[in-house]
Amino acid sequence: MTLIDEAVEAGARQRLACGVLGISCRTLRRWQAAASDLADKRRGASGCTTHALTEEERLDIVEVCNKPQYQSLAPSQIVPMLADEGQYFGSVASFYRVLHDFHQANRRGKAHPPRVVPKPKAWVASKPNCLWSWDITFLPTCIRGEFLKLYMVVDIFSRLVVAWEIHEDESADHASTLMEKACLKHGVIRNQLALHSDNGSPMKGTTMLLTLQRLGVMPSFSRPSVSDDNPYSESLFRTLKYCPIYPTKPFADIGVARQWVHTFVNWYNNEHRHSGIKFVTPAQRHNGQDRQILENRHAVHETAKLARPDRWRNRSTRNWSRVEKVYLNPSKEQLDERTDLKHAA
Repeated sequence: MTLIDEAVEAGARQRLACGVLGISCRTLRRWQAAASDLADKRRGASGCTTHALTEEERLDIVEVCNKPQYQSLAPSQIVPMLADEGQYFGSVASFYRVLHDFHQANRRGKAHPPRVVPKPKAWVASKPNCLWSWDITFLPTCIRGEFLKLYMVVDIFSRLVVAWEIHEDESADHASTLMEKACLKHGVIRNQLALHSDNGSPMKGTTMLLTLQRLGVMPSFSRPSVSDDNPYSESLFRTLKYCPIYPTKPFADIGVARQWVHTFVNWYNNEHRHSGIKFVTPAQRHNGQDRQILENRHAVHETAKLARPDRWRNRSTRNWSRVEKVYLNPSKEQLDERTDLKHAA
């Protein structure tokens, strides 16, 4: 009020002076009318409640919970057991509040508290051979309970199956040999590639990790029991096992399985139009041919629109723009960026 009076005496408008201080003229007039008593007259909440637990009652609850017969039980079990004995100290919620205040609201017994595992690093693939994903799936055999193990590595940017092998067991040695062959075949140099996988023993075995270190490949792992962190390999295995040519009967031996997977990989890489990369084949995208193919498709649609514009009216033709970036476990900012690109397209 003193500052505003000084401003008004100096020639300022009262409304503008109040605006600088963030109050209205009505607030100023109310303050001036009650200048003799500006104390806060709001009643507010009471400092205490009559039915609150006393300090003695709180200590009794802690003492009961720490007795040998109750020390490994949760309050939801302790309260009914006390009621069976004709005793009542408080509700279950009161027990939890008191234990929390005394820093005893932890899991009772030998169970470990829930572990918060951070989300794996977000990766962005903008060209082939910079980000691969791999996993192992089971192929059934004629012997019940025995399966062949299919190791398969896929390039996340192009969806090309860059390497695969079938073995009778899971081993980090097999995985490291497969990675050496794949890097040699595709000319991968040091610090060029990141390899993502789940947390299986072949993925985190000493032999595999030493091989990746020697090749200069950056390992990346999913969270435990979270298959969504490795979606590209999971999607590839679903395509493999649900395609029309997948055998209806188990594989007779490992040679038959290898022959069939060889046929599938050749079809998948060179004939299958992948929906995630605008319906071009993985081989076309891996070799950079998809750009010209998509431009030709756009030209065909534009020509059709010029010939019969009434079929499109005010709508644009189908979006055949190239997918320039592929995300693996994207962050929130990357998800927003990807959504904005889709809306713009």
